[in-house]
Amino acid sequence: MYVELDGQGPRYAQLIRSLKSAILEVRLAPGSRVPASRNLANELGISRNTVLAAYEQLQAEGFLHARVGSGSYVADIGNRLPAPPRVGVVPVAPLSDYARRALNASDGAFVPGHEHKGLRYNLQYGVPLTNPALASAWRREINRAVERAEFDYPDAQGLPALREQICDYLARRRGVTASADDVLVISGTQQAFALASRALLDDGDSVVLEDPHYRGARQIFAAYGARVRGVRVDDEGLVPSALPNQARLAVVTPSHQFPTGALLPLARRMELLEWAARQHCWIIEDDYDGEFRFGGRPLAALKSLDRDGRVIYIGSYSKTLFPALRLGYMVLPASLREAFRAAKWLEDRGSNTLEQAALAHFMATGGFERHLRRAAQSLRARRAAMLAGLRKHAGEALEVVDSNAGMHLTAWLRSGTHADCERLAAHARERGLGLYTVAPYSLRTAARPGLLLGYAGLPPADIEAALRLLGRCLRETGLLA
Repeated sequence: MYVELDGQGPRYAQLIRSLKSAILEVRLAPGSRVPASRNLANELGISRNTVLAAYEQLQAEGFLHARVGSGSYVADIGNRLPAPPRVGVVPVAPLSDYARRALNASDGAFVPGHEHKGLRYNLQYGVPLTNPALASAWRREINRAVERAEFDYPDAQGLPALREQICDYLARRRGVTASADDVLVISGTQQAFALASRALLDDGDSVVLEDPHYRGARQIFAAYGARVRGVRVDDEGLVPSALPNQARLAVVTPSHQFPTGALLPLARRMELLEWAARQHCWIIEDDYDGEFRFGGRPLAALKSLDRDGRVIYIGSYSKTLFPALRLGYMVLPASLREAFRAAKWLEDRGSNTLEQAALAHFMATGGFERHLRRAAQSLRARRAAMLAGLRKHAGEALEVVDSNAGMHLTAWLRSGTHADCERLAAHARERGLGLYTVAPYSLRTAARPGLLLGYAGLPPADIEAALRLLGRCLRETGLLA
């Protein structure tokens, strides 16, 4: 019998693979006798014990059966010669409605901004602020958490110590009063939207988004079968008079409208809450970067004004710490606590216990807020460098919206079309500069073409150089004289 070993791994494993292949391809027919272990060992130049080990494993798996005093025989496992493959035919797997919607919504870009690797200067929004001191501090917190860890399944609602720290932090920094029972620890903003879709929406229900808005929200609600409706945004944020008569859920960014940077004034916040009460509609308040403000006194979170239990407040640590830390939180109305906790438990049984413990201790000992102060100081310098660079190199071509907050700026073309803006971004990438247009964040065609400029990922000197290059690209594309 011809047996070929593939040279990969232990010899008994090679022999098992070779004999299995011969049996499955019916080169060894059911009922046929395999060579005696001594004969096969001599033929292959291997030890008899190796052959015996392979035969025993194949017998245990049901490929061979032994007859006392007679030898080992190929079992009848219903094997048949496989049909020859049809050239050029790709099997089509049936997908669920959700899977088809998810693929359609994702556009194939599963890591935003990473499709443009290797750029000399990348002004991509969402790139984290590099901080070696934070890396060292986080390593210490993780080591401490490992030493004290309980390795059982976590509480699906989140580690009590972390939920207590979140409540304390939100009360002091964002005016949100909550108990630990109101807090659900999640993996980030995307999971917040996914849980809301599962717990609050049925197919075809209407979800209201600001327009423009965070694209990840639109994608996930569309994937779950919701009907997404955009509501106009102006210089003061969402326009309450444009809200529809019927909706199940609205997602808003009142403290720093994404991506325009507008701050929703108090009067509009009250209008929004009154609308939600009339419509029996839920509101998700996405406070995605409320920690970073560089001028003026911020308004308290919308959640702090909620008297009817309509607002779900969400935050994450992707901007305040780093995106690789997949932790965030939801502050839920009492009426929704159990439903969201059940949905979270079914989805993943709870977030990572070690990272929760590390974060709870980091917050309790003041490390988190010390880090925030340093990060805000660094972001302030980078923002100043971007504003100065835009005035110097692109002021005649771009109108900059300065929101005094966050990790990005929005700059509108003073003249030109959306096609001109896309052409500018493509030209800049050829020159090693990552520029990104506002257009993908709009449900409908945006009224004006513009750029979303992130400044967290570059030091001030590189930001100045990047904007000098932006000025050159504007001139080369005819958008700046």
